[in-house]
Amino acid sequence: MRIDVVNNSAQVGEAFRAACLRALERCGMEAEGYAKDLAPVDTGRLRNGISHAVSEDEMAAYVGTNVEYGVYQELGTGIYAEGGGGRPTPWVYQDAQGNWHWTRGNQAHPFLKPAVADHPQTYRNIIEDELKNG
Repeated sequence: MRIDVVNNSAQVGEAFRAACLRALERCGMEAEGYAKDLAPVDTGRLRNGISHAVSEDEMAAYVGTNVEYGVYQELGTGIYAEGGGGRPTPWVYQDAQGNWHWTRGNQAHPFLKPAVADHPQTYRNIIEDELKNG
């Protein structure tokens, strides 16, 4: 009696990695959509600047924006800044037209954190689908 043993672990590993990357891409797209739905809209620049990327090296999906004021919308400014990291007192500033303004800061309008944190079951379902059916 002869028994042949075939090692398919490399193929299984490759299939698992591919399924994980597909799941990360789908999760990233889903989170990007949620973030765009939640983003405050004035000109639409912030909403249109939201994107996602998948890092194959880290096996992670990232959602964010390269719009410079996105962090201020997400975390707030001045007395409203998340974690108390903002300026604790009011201040005045002059705009480009020469007008003076008094402010205590702006309240946060989170759009990135809730896009991820508020939908764990959705992301779990996507991952399970890719691992079962991928």
